[in-house]
Amino acid sequence: MNASRMTVATEDMRVKLSTLWIVVIFALLAADVLSLYIPGAREEMAEFAGDTPIPLLMLAGAILMAIPIVMIFLSRVLERRVNRWANIIAAVITILYVTAGGSTYPHYIFLAAIEVMSMLLIIWYAWRWSQPENALP
Repeated sequence: MNASRMTVATEDMRVKLSTLWIVVIFALLAADVLSLYIPGAREEMAEFAGDTPIPLLMLAGAILMAIPIVMIFLSRVLERRVNRWANIIAAVITILYVTAGGSTYPHYIFLAAIEVMSMLLIIWYAWRWSQPENALP
């Protein structure tokens, strides 16, 4: 494989990973926005929070949602080896966030399925992203 083809293959993988993270963040945002229109959603959130102050709960949510946002950029700029592991770890953490904090509303289940499928693809692509044959170790 020549250097030009290796660069194209690496760039293609970066674009795939970054694009999948864009799908994840849009689905996360869509699920949250649609949930705002459900009567009683605020009360459910307060019940879910228990003794945890709502602003602290929102901060935790913001931190977890920042992972896919940052991965859109990092997927394009990190060195291949670090990129692979960052994508795998970020996808696992985000899958746990999506499934653990999930809702039983149909729109949420549908969008969460898209999110999880996208992140499983991220893990699969990152795992299979091998070092080019002619590259130095």
